[in-house]
Amino acid sequence: MIRIGVVEDDPLGVDVVLSHLDRLQRETGERFKVRAFSDGAEILRSYQPHWDLLLLDIQMQDVDGMETARRIREVDSEVIIIFITSSPQYAVSGYEVGALSYLLKPVAYAAFAREMERSLTHLRSKIRRDMLFTTVDGVRRRVDLADVLFLESLKHRVAVQMQEARHLVASSMRAMEAELAEDNFFRIHSAYLVNLHHVIEVDGNECRVRGGALLQISRARKRDFLSALAGSIGTRGPRT
Repeated sequence: MIRIGVVEDDPLGVDVVLSHLDRLQRETGERFKVRAFSDGAEILRSYQPHWDLLLLDIQMQDVDGMETARRIREVDSEVIIIFITSSPQYAVSGYEVGALSYLLKPVAYAAFAREMERSLTHLRSKIRRDMLFTTVDGVRRRVDLADVLFLESLKHRVAVQMQEARHLVASSMRAMEAELAEDNFFRIHSAYLVNLHHVIEVDGNECRVRGGALLQISRARKRDFLSALAGSIGTRGPRT
């Protein structure tokens, strides 16, 4: 499910974009979770960095689209931004806030579909970097790596421990270690592969991860683990 925010103070403009999104879902099979915001001030009041894409009008009263984008970028460097405007000269400043592109009003469906496909391609590339794909009970699932606390070897399966869930997947710890080698995961024990970003304490031969779980650290791996943990500290983003 792709999360899309539509920020537009013209009700007619909102209706056009929502209609285009509905049509795009029917034609492509994509699934969107869409919320419309009446202006920049409304989305900024409660903004959380969980949106995938924002369709953002530039010319709005109170807080215009460019200022909205600047303030969003202070807390969210990843969300895709597409500006919507009737005056292309306003859109040339989009590079300052990392906008992917812009659409001219009135927004024709053909142009809208092209820009959305470009955005979705960009998003899918990002998802491949930030997601773990697993097969659980025959169903292909996409797991956000940021939410994975650790992985545990259980005979012929691996348990993926999330903050609020636990998935059993048919894989080996060796295969998972290779897949996550560049994603701040470290093999601290033959049974455990831990997300370094969630380690909150090391005490002797145990480490504690967010949520309270204590994991055993192999003596042979401890020095390399501590080194990897120290190196990961500067790459940690803000967490709640």
